[in-house]
Amino acid sequence: MTGGIASGKSTVARFFREMGAYIFDADQVGHEVTEPGLAAYQEVVNRFGKDILDSGGRIDRRKLGPKVFADLRQLQRLNAIVHPHIIARVKKMAAGEYKRNPHAVVIVDAALIFEAGLGGTLRRVIVAWCRPEQQLERLIAKTGLSREEAERRIKAQMPVEEKRRQADFEIDCSGPLEQSQAQVKAIYPELLRLMG
Repeated sequence: MTGGIASGKSTVARFFREMGAYIFDADQVGHEVTEPGLAAYQEVVNRFGKDILDSGGRIDRRKLGPKVFADLRQLQRLNAIVHPHIIARVKKMAAGEYKRNPHAVVIVDAALIFEAGLGGTLRRVIVAWCRPEQQLERLIAKTGLSREEAERRIKAQMPVEEKRRQADFEIDCSGPLEQSQAQVKAIYPELLRLMG
């Protein structure tokens, strides 16, 4: 499952979890693979410098973010370091889930599925989306970013219209939560059939 930042993915993931799906949050996995002592951590520090670290020696995303979102080439370099580690970890986690339950519905919640070139490797892709003005408002409210910085982060991702064109399923998160939840309930039986 993908979608732009602050577009409703986390809420939709929660609804799928309530239906019985296993959810792997790629952002959380990204935190895990960049912990001190792991390969991705050292690569990121070598590339972006020790000034991105907090007082405990961990990567501080509030320090790293302005560096990479100010220059898309830097963001691409960060993604080139971190994405292979995230992908390997998620594949291992999914394989473990399928070993326990071959018919499990496993959903990877990742903002950059298409950007990372993974769209064709997954059985189906779901896009959670909302209207652009909502996305901007939600991102500012969620993060406290300035309007300019929030717009920069949204523009760093593939346009939602393109994600929608490439998706197998869409969930419109522009309306009330109940509407998003109803769309999840409509899609879930199809996912179960795919795994049957």
